[in-house]
Amino acid sequence: MSLWKTLKEDIEAVFERDPAARNVLEVVLTYSGLHAIWFHRIAHALWKRKFRTLARIISQISRFLTGIEIHPGAKIGRKLFIDHGMGVVIGETCEIGDNVTLYQGVTLGGTGKEKGKRHPTIGNNVLIAAGAKVLGSFKIGDNSKIGAGSVVLREVPPNSTVVGIPGRIVVQNGVRVYDDLDHTNLPDPVADTIRDMQREIERLRKEVEELKAAMERKGEPWPNVN
Repeated sequence: MSLWKTLKEDIEAVFERDPAARNVLEVVLTYSGLHAIWFHRIAHALWKRKFRTLARIISQISRFLTGIEIHPGAKIGRKLFIDHGMGVVIGETCEIGDNVTLYQGVTLGGTGKEKGKRHPTIGNNVLIAAGAKVLGSFKIGDNSKIGAGSVVLREVPPNSTVVGIPGRIVVQNGVRVYDDLDHTNLPDPVADTIRDMQREIERLRKEVEELKAAMERKGEPWPNVN
């Protein structure tokens, strides 16, 4: 693919996924996510040609200017969109497919234990919401969504929605456990479990009170458990 076609597709990705984008000039001049991607495409080309130090210098300049850190060794596909990208980190051996969307604070990193391929592989049409951390050498399947603030530590099958810490699959292959992902109202399996426990405690407490009242009516003493 020619350079100009690649740049054009990067701009198109902004208009496809950001309703606030108004015109090409504004996007080209003010979108830090787009700037970071373009810096990376230059740095990655140098990295592949063994100009490693120069590539790292360019990536650090990009980090300083945009607040987005992309290692020049990372492989990025077509139409990546980084929205409000401050704090986004993409590791050296990370691979990102086509039509991927990353929001502010996303980390595609390693666990610090592996050698070689130590960062995740992100499939096509994946959305990773604000603050999510994907850590380790595994794949996020095509058409998947990672909820805001989630920490994903294991492989995610295609067509899945993952939320929580650690990340749990709540939708897979169209079978919905919860409603569609809503960044402002994410399902929380841990919180749901706690609420279930609270309801069970209330039920048991009510049964104890009823039993105590029945024994008092019969004149039987309530056992001292202290």
